[in-house]
Amino acid sequence: MSVSRRSFLKGGTAGAAGTALAGGLIAGGAHADARNGNGSGDAGKPASYPFHGANQSGILTPGPAQKQAFACHVAMDVTAANKAQLVELMKTLTDRARFLTAGGTPPDLGVSQPPSDSDVLGPVVPADGLTVTLGLGASLFDDRFGLGAHKPAKLTPMTIFKNDSPEAAWMHGDLMVQLCAHNPDTVHHALRDIAKHTRGAMQMRWRMDGFAAPPRPSGTGRNLLGFKDGTANPTGSTAQDLVWVDDSAEPSWTRGGTYQVVRLIRMLVEFWDRVSINEQEGMFGRRRDSGAPLDGNNEFDTPDYKADPQGNVIPLDSHIRLANPRTHATDNQRLVRRSYNFDTGIDANGNMEVGHTFVCYQQDIQRQFETVQKRLVDEPLIDYVQPFGGGYFFVPPGVKDGSDYLASGLMKA
Repeated sequence: MSVSRRSFLKGGTAGAAGTALAGGLIAGGAHADARNGNGSGDAGKPASYPFHGANQSGILTPGPAQKQAFACHVAMDVTAANKAQLVELMKTLTDRARFLTAGGTPPDLGVSQPPSDSDVLGPVVPADGLTVTLGLGASLFDDRFGLGAHKPAKLTPMTIFKNDSPEAAWMHGDLMVQLCAHNPDTVHHALRDIAKHTRGAMQMRWRMDGFAAPPRPSGTGRNLLGFKDGTANPTGSTAQDLVWVDDSAEPSWTRGGTYQVVRLIRMLVEFWDRVSINEQEGMFGRRRDSGAPLDGNNEFDTPDYKADPQGNVIPLDSHIRLANPRTHATDNQRLVRRSYNFDTGIDANGNMEVGHTFVCYQQDIQRQFETVQKRLVDEPLIDYVQPFGGGYFFVPPGVKDGSDYLASGLMKA
């Protein structure tokens, strides 16, 4: 069975538009089904989130378990000719994000001018829980803008792991723009607005739209393999301690920022749906219906690996056991996940083109994401998931006030 799946991966889907690579970490989780067009949401979610602050929104605000229902991750190539134009791009991005996340009435430019807004959301733009989060790729620190000496210490091009099948069209980027909102038209509107105002300074390299699953029936949302996703996500002060950079070895401007990993993962659901429930649960280490670890009864029960050293209950190569061994030595390797599902239609062979945009935040990509990912190499799930794209990015600190702008610390360094 594995051979036929591998033949499928190496043959028909190779090079197909939109082929997704599984990032190995199947994580994310969330709930949100806010579809109220006025932006207030119907699940008790705030209509807006603060734009100004020490950290950018869309990482821990709102938290991964309360994240918005829809997202778009867009990698950008910067086409600005020099640093002065790059600074203007950052200021423009900030101005647009500041307006879009607060909402309001676009200006009337008169009948002789193109409209200032697409009107996709009507004459008054609702905030609709929109967050705009900007990340910087390693390629931004080449010799174009003289930023090389100020590059974040741990920022590199994305590592290609053993089970990955990378496609160049879906890899890397100078910038990563993450848009999250309660409704998909808000995400579309924001991307369209940003693209309009930044034309000539940056252009889209690749884009993946996503959606989060609401709790069914309760607890954490599910991925497209049917399992709850992100149950063990760190929260509160633990998440704060794992995410925000505060390291004397880093350039001073990075303090309050975080490293972002975006991994595009295709899920081979036609094959997965033919696998027995026992085998599925053994691969994850959790029960599909409740999300409980195989040695527990409830989703948030803590698996007791010490009581099962041979893996008779929770297999030693199960996803949850490899990803988080729950030892003192691996405690600081945890990360905060903020992932979304995607469905882009069908591939060249008529198979469903669906999967997972795995997104995580951490202080140190090598210590956290890469260490975990190396443990997941050759895990049983890899027969049903295929990583194909994404990138590593550094998310600068937040915008302090109305006179500040995104990445200002870097631009002034």
